[in-house]
Amino acid sequence: MTRVLLTGMSGTGKSSVIAELRRRGFAAIDMDEPGWSVRDAEGNQLWCEERLREALAAEHVGPVFVSGCAENQVKFYPQFSHIVLMSAPADVLMERLASRTDNHYGKRPDELAEVLHHLESVEPLLRRSATHEIVTTMPLDRVVAAVLSLAQTSDPGPTRGSDRTSALDGTRRASTRRRIR
Repeated sequence: MTRVLLTGMSGTGKSSVIAELRRRGFAAIDMDEPGWSVRDAEGNQLWCEERLREALAAEHVGPVFVSGCAENQVKFYPQFSHIVLMSAPADVLMERLASRTDNHYGKRPDELAEVLHHLESVEPLLRRSATHEIVTTMPLDRVVAAVLSLAQTSDPGPTRGSDRTSALDGTRRASTRRRIR
C-alpha cells in the first residue's frame, strides 16, 4: 500500500491538499486536526503515535495521505512510500498565513516569527529526508495532481524505508530529490 507524507512549514498548503484529497475520496489524515496531535511541555507538537500507527496499519483501498510536521514524525518515515516536502517562499507563506480563515496559527507576530524561523532552521532539515519536494506556488489543483502522480509511482526516490534518518538531526542527505514546480 502506498503511504504519502506531506510535510512542511505552516502555510505551504498541506491542509488544503488533504481537504481536496478527501473530497476526491482518498484516505487523508491532517495531523493538525483535533485528536491527532498533542503539545509537549515545551509547546512542541507531537503526533499521537498509537493513533497514527493504527491508521497506517488499517486496510485502505488506494493510497493513504498524511499531512503535518512534528518533532516525532521521523519515527514514521519507514512506513511511508514517499516523504514530500511542500515548500513556498517566505513572502507567500506570510500572505497565506495572514489571509487564511480555517486556522489562526501564524497570525500573531510571535507565531509568524516562529514560522519564519522554522523556514530557515527546520525546512532545510526536512528537505534532507524528503524524497520529493513540491513548490506550492502553483494552483491547488496542480499541487494535488503532483501529489497524486507521486502516489501512483512505486519508486520512492533516493531514501527508502529504514535507511531514512531524522530530518531534524540532519544525519542523512539525499543525493537526488525530485523537485516539482
